[in-house]
Amino acid sequence: MEKEMKSQAAFGRETKRSAFFSAPRLQCLFVLLLLLAVSSCAPRYVGTPSYKGVSLDEALAAMKKISTIDAVLAVEYEKGDGGGMSGDAHLTVTQEKLDLRIYYLGFLAGEVSEEGGIIKSKPRLDRNKGTLLVDGLRNSLFWWEISDYAVSERDNLYVLKNSFREVAIDRETLLPVRQTIELENGDRLEISYESPARVEKEETAEGGESVTDAYEPLWYQSEMNIAYRGHTVKVRVKSYSTL
Repeated sequence: MEKEMKSQAAFGRETKRSAFFSAPRLQCLFVLLLLLAVSSCAPRYVGTPSYKGVSLDEALAAMKKISTIDAVLAVEYEKGDGGGMSGDAHLTVTQEKLDLRIYYLGFLAGEVSEEGGIIKSKPRLDRNKGTLLVDGLRNSLFWWEISDYAVSERDNLYVLKNSFREVAIDRETLLPVRQTIELENGDRLEISYESPARVEKEETAEGGESVTDAYEPLWYQSEMNIAYRGHTVKVRVKSYSTL
């Protein structure tokens, strides 16, 4: 009996380590190496972008050239009943695939992959977390992937809207402010953004002068709030790179 109680207590301690999952595995060295590897791509907080005179079509065309986003995130999950957990994550995502690893206190707490609409995870995710982590993260980062939309102007915003999605974009920064996505089951994902950040990327011409286009997709929103059915994921982007 005493042995069984000790076993249960140990299991309880292991469960508390996980931000979203259970049964974490030690990955401290991997996390340290990962953070060192991406430190050169860390966001630079240097004011806010201003692209006055750049058309929305030009900006969206530049964004659509991005095929892959690789990011290190700080993720905080909150349930509607007031409970919550937090951790760090490494995310690689395209329009076709998603690979997410979540860590808590240096331990690998869980893995999520998605391809062709099929989600695999270790341990298994419930539907709400799966929607937040897969649909929420992909759509919040690839916010420009909207088709068959109409454009209207409201206050200082461009509003792109189709039958199931609405994206509000700041006219000066050309960055998203919020978006709403209606899913196939009728539920909605609500996403809000703030804190523009920039990854430094300079190209030098002969003679040492900086070469820039009218619009380069170097800026992104470094904080996102994703809400779904009373559950919320708050995301802070620690590093960000694109291909």
